[in-house]
Amino acid sequence: MSDSSASYIHMVQRLIEECIIFNMSREECMEALSKHANIKPVITSTVWKELEKENKEFFELYEKNREAKGYEKEITENCSDRDTSET
Repeated sequence: MSDSSASYIHMVQRLIEECIIFNMSREECMEALSKHANIKPVITSTVWKELEKENKEFFELYEKNREAKGYEKEITENCSDRDTSET
């Protein structure tokens, strides 16, 4: 692999890490990097999958936390909808 290819992959990896900080899914990250950094989704997906292989435990916990946060958000929204309909 050439230096420029390695540095490109490293840049994509750093951008994926930023997506993770914002609690994005792989699909959301692929879309964001395509739109804002002009990186093809297949590149983002490939690098993401390699990161998953190298950090299996992290990504398992990450997905569980994402699911839990999504569930919490759904409960909060349902509660607030009920509160506004009662008034």
